[in-house]
Amino acid sequence: MQKVKFTSIPSIVSLLLLAVLLTFSNNISAQADSTAVAEAATPAAEGVGDAEAGEALFKANCAACHKLYKKAVGPALFEVSKKYDREWLYKWINNSAALIASGDAQAIKIYEEYNKSPMTAFPGLSTTDIDNILAYTDTPKPEPTVATGGGTADTGESGSGVSNNIILGALALVFLLLVVMLVLVNKTLKKIAAANGVVYEEKEKRAPLWRVFAENQFLVMVTSIFLLLSAAYFMYGYFMQVGVDQGYAPVQPIHYSHRIHAGDNQIDCKYCHSSARKSKHSGIPSLNVCMNCHKNISEVSDDTYAMGQEEYGVDYNKEIQKLYKAVGWDAANQAYTGETEPVKWVRIHNLPDFAYFNHSQHVTVAGVDCQTCHGPVEEMEIMEQHSPLTMGWCINCHRETNVNVAGNEYYKEIHEQLSKKYGVDQLTAAQMGGLECGKCHY
Repeated sequence: MQKVKFTSIPSIVSLLLLAVLLTFSNNISAQADSTAVAEAATPAAEGVGDAEAGEALFKANCAACHKLYKKAVGPALFEVSKKYDREWLYKWINNSAALIASGDAQAIKIYEEYNKSPMTAFPGLSTTDIDNILAYTDTPKPEPTVATGGGTADTGESGSGVSNNIILGALALVFLLLVVMLVLVNKTLKKIAAANGVVYEEKEKRAPLWRVFAENQFLVMVTSIFLLLSAAYFMYGYFMQVGVDQGYAPVQPIHYSHRIHAGDNQIDCKYCHSSARKSKHSGIPSLNVCMNCHKNISEVSDDTYAMGQEEYGVDYNKEIQKLYKAVGWDAANQAYTGETEPVKWVRIHNLPDFAYFNHSQHVTVAGVDCQTCHGPVEEMEIMEQHSPLTMGWCINCHRETNVNVAGNEYYKEIHEQLSKKYGVDQLTAAQMGGLECGKCHY
């Protein structure tokens, strides 16, 4: 019997794996060297003061009226120390009104340029504090980094790791070698079987499974009943979901993050949806409500910007610009242009016309929290319908929810009468008529 040698194939595989490992180690060492060179080439911060301490002082005292790179209530402060004398800045920041009253030409010019409104005095800031703030305002704007799939662009060569093409090529070659080995082993086994006189016997053919099933009448009857019941069950479940939009989260023309506004900044829901207190509808906030804050907030922090890009694929700064375009706001000149555009918001929660629901009755009278129906809104990046809003869901809520009558004159008289009727101290919404058909259908 002829012997087949396979010693050359494992050798090739070993050499290939060794080459891949060497490529990984070379790229990792090159990345470490480039990082070290980049760190060594970074120059030390120039100027007087501590920029890190100045950032904290800037956010505490200056950020309400000033931005670094854009005009807001006051001028942009980037490299302001290069525009004005430092000693003059000390006087201006400590007491701008006194400097204007002294007849300083430069102070008067700024005073008249900004609607004759003097800057707030900060006598508590020492010269060291001001130096720290100026060091922060002299810091160049960092370029926002947007994370990609592997940290680098998808090109043929990579400076921070092994090229994808090299890895794919190596894997393809290993796979090809495995296929060749399997083919050779299969041929060898066939030759060995033929040399030893091994004969394969054909198995007796069995009847097809479908014929065996068709000839068994009891099995056919049981299967038919099972299929009919299953079809009825799934059809019932399908029709019961008609009009139920739980989880519906449409894309809005302007991306609005409830997580940032209601969560991070803890803005009360009823500040924007003010009509929920006194109206049937919660209402869509007008863009003027947005501009109460966004006149001065034209961009988000670098951390928020990076998180929006990486986790949600959203550029928050571009969304703020969409708001400005809709209301006709010129951020550079801090003025309205009069050129407005309508925003076509997509409605999320929509009850049928035959169902009546009053927000004010639940929010103001009953004191129900918004999260009871709308879920953890403060955690939602994209607003969605949290609850099913079906009749059964509303009825269960009325059966389980106790009415809060403490200090509520609206329920005082009826609570006294119904509590005697039912013999309880605390009434549910159902016991106060919350299950009557006419409450919700008219």
